[in-house]
Amino acid sequence: MRRRTFLLWPLAALLAHRAQAHVPDFPAVESGHPLVFPRDYGAHSRYRTEWWYLTGWLQSDADTSLGFEATFFRSRPALDDANPSRFAPKQLLFANVALSDPRTGGLQHDQRAARQGFGLAEASEADTAVHIGDWSLEREADGLYRLNVDTSGFAFAFTLQPTQPVILNGADGYSRKGPLPSEASYYYSQPWLKVAGILKRSGKGTPVSGHAWLDHEWSSAALANEAVGWDWIGIDLDGGGALMAYRIRDKAGRKFWAGGTLRAADGSTRALPPDSVGFTPLRWWRSPHTGARYPVAMRVDALDLHLVLVPLMDDREFDSRASTGAVYWEGAVTAFRASAGTVSPADANSSTAASGAARAVSATRPLGRGYLELTGYFQRLDL
Repeated sequence: MRRRTFLLWPLAALLAHRAQAHVPDFPAVESGHPLVFPRDYGAHSRYRTEWWYLTGWLQSDADTSLGFEATFFRSRPALDDANPSRFAPKQLLFANVALSDPRTGGLQHDQRAARQGFGLAEASEADTAVHIGDWSLEREADGLYRLNVDTSGFAFAFTLQPTQPVILNGADGYSRKGPLPSEASYYYSQPWLKVAGILKRSGKGTPVSGHAWLDHEWSSAALANEAVGWDWIGIDLDGGGALMAYRIRDKAGRKFWAGGTLRAADGSTRALPPDSVGFTPLRWWRSPHTGARYPVAMRVDALDLHLVLVPLMDDREFDSRASTGAVYWEGAVTAFRASAGTVSPADANSSTAASGAARAVSATRPLGRGYLELTGYFQRLDL
């Protein structure tokens, strides 16, 4: 489920034709199987879908804030395992990268896709080490991540240093995405990664620093038939806390399922039950590229935490139909404290609740920064 924070099930729509001889057994996600590190930093190639999802804020000088993302996806096609051909696409890898700069108002992005092997693309099962060509994300033995991406418009050469332990979302990493136990993923997050490195644009390299959020998630399950998409946030809260929350929407735009994890500044964590999470649109933006409407400013209620999210810039629609197959909005947001008690999670989808929340917002001081992801607004995310 990122971008997010979920698995991108539309990947399956791009896979090679289904083999007639035998469909492989994709492992189910089950509770009671705690994650084990460093093994679970690596790929899980028997599962249908997986991703490593980086989003973050960069500072290049005293006056410039930028947003960036880099996501590597792995997908196992429904092909016959007994196929002896070296050219059978037994694993497919995809990558999406983006840079947002409010001074220009535009989104720079790029994407890649390749089958695993032949030196084109790999995803290690021992630890995080995934690449497509010269785009790569690798984790070293001391925990430091290295991200290298080079596109025609920009390049990242970043280190990302963990400053906190991983967050095991759900029940020890078993994260429900619907009312059925099978509608789940294995999912952990690493908030507050300390970013440093060089951002290159127009042939010029600029030192940058900042912080980022990493999601790693894998599953073999699809979203429920009733679901059309999701809203997700990963917010580094001032003082060292962190919030991951999501809402899966039904065809009418109502909450079908929800959840998340709230980490306090002292390191204690609380799982968020579905009835404790609410997302309320406060402002909509219509994409000039696809015509889709996205709620780019959002109120989020999670237990006793009430936030208003304000985007760094509106034009953050990512058209990845040349790789993962989805069209979605994802952008850097600043979190402000909202008034408590204005909107109940149960009513957070009504227009009356939305207007009430907008009137009651008291955006007095920033509470944190992170990313908001909005999927299923262009079209339903079908397999």
